[in-house]
Amino acid sequence: MSSHVRAAVLRGDDMTKLKRVLLPALTIVVLLVLWQIVVVLNIVPNYLVPSPYQVFLALIRDAGLLASHTLVTLEESLLGLAIGVVIGFVIAVLMDRFEGLYHAFSPLITVSQTIPVVAIAPLLVLWMGFGILPKVVLVAISTFFPVTVALISAFRSVDSDVIDLMRTMGAHRVQIFRHVKLPAAARQFFSGLQISVTYAVIGAVIAEWLGGDMGLGVYMTRVRKAFAYDRMFAAIVVVSALSLLLMWFVGLLKMQLMPWDKQSKNKVKGE
Repeated sequence: MSSHVRAAVLRGDDMTKLKRVLLPALTIVVLLVLWQIVVVLNIVPNYLVPSPYQVFLALIRDAGLLASHTLVTLEESLLGLAIGVVIGFVIAVLMDRFEGLYHAFSPLITVSQTIPVVAIAPLLVLWMGFGILPKVVLVAISTFFPVTVALISAFRSVDSDVIDLMRTMGAHRVQIFRHVKLPAAARQFFSGLQISVTYAVIGAVIAEWLGGDMGLGVYMTRVRKAFAYDRMFAAIVVVSALSLLLMWFVGLLKMQLMPWDKQSKNKVKGE
């Protein structure tokens, strides 16, 4: 590839990255402006929906309080997520290893996700109290499924010829799993993990709605009872920002642990 062509490709990549940043930002700005206009013109009553400016003021005014509640929700989310990921990984490995377990538990795992989280949360509070334990358990229940499905799908889609080749070379089951199946499942694992982190925050907030002293869900319950909708929307903004931050961190972790994935994409672009 000539230097001129390479420079053109790099400029094209820079423009693509710029569009990926500018277009979403511009869309958000336009939506916020429209929202502000709708509230100011009283198309939607202000006592029902606060304006973006009021939400911004609520964020500034309650910044310290929101920060303390956010730390509690983040702790619950990360603990439950870690447990859910470990459970999901173990289940996927066992289902891949034993065909009988796959057929026995695959429908049960799917059914477990058809039960609404809001129906499970009150039972967990009744059984485990109002402490951190029911929140963590609910987050674990919400997050193990995407990881399990992503991993088991990746494990079972590995090329059988590669596995046969490893066996002919004398590799045992653990070596095949480590050198073939795990690398093949890495991309799908991180895709499932990005879904799980959003479930983690939502699950923690839902559990906090039903009882507790701290957390964004507790904060939302209190301001809702006070009809402080500007503060309610401020809490929603914080929940969304927390989910996006965790998703960004998972993406960063993926780039650090899977440098070959980024290199392969760059190679395809450069051809």
